[in-house]
Amino acid sequence: MRSDIRPGARLPDFTLPDHTGTPRSLSSIQSDNPMILVLSRGNFCPKDRQQHRMLVALEPEIEVAYTRIATISTDDQLELNEMRTGAGAHWPFLSDPERTVQKDLDVQEYTDPHHNPMVPYTFVLEPGLLIYAMYNGYWYWGRPGPEDLRRDLREVTKKIRPDWDIGAPGLREAWERGDKKSFFPYGKLKDFFKKSA
Repeated sequence: MRSDIRPGARLPDFTLPDHTGTPRSLSSIQSDNPMILVLSRGNFCPKDRQQHRMLVALEPEIEVAYTRIATISTDDQLELNEMRTGAGAHWPFLSDPERTVQKDLDVQEYTDPHHNPMVPYTFVLEPGLLIYAMYNGYWYWGRPGPEDLRRDLREVTKKIRPDWDIGAPGLREAWERGDKKSFFPYGKLKDFFKKSA
């Protein structure tokens, strides 16, 4: 991994074709929400399939918590869709068979020259692709489980949502005088409905 890719740094805003073939940037998927980003070894890997099944089980929580999720894989379009469909996932899977991300981030898994995959990192991102936490999943137990993700996303959400504690001093008074900019989604109502459509 590049030495500058660490918690507190900004992840590059890669643009890659998604599972439908539509070019998508990470920032357009994330918008102003927390995001989980998985760098996948590919459909061939049973560890990756297991991790994605775990994320599918967590997906209802991810959705109601205004959090985004994306997967980047070195698989081609067909393999990418086989993995996404096989896992039952509903989030964007991005295809990178040219290994742009692998090369840029310096995450080639050199111990597997046959598949030439990426080291399977998982990132928890604050808005703006800011890295809050990163997990090296070369060994399966290095990948974050539901409790790791809940803990990280709780802390990220506390940082970015001024109304995290609606009992905090001044918030009720702001609400009662009609000043709702600190309350989600009122401060970003137009963007919220546009992105939810």
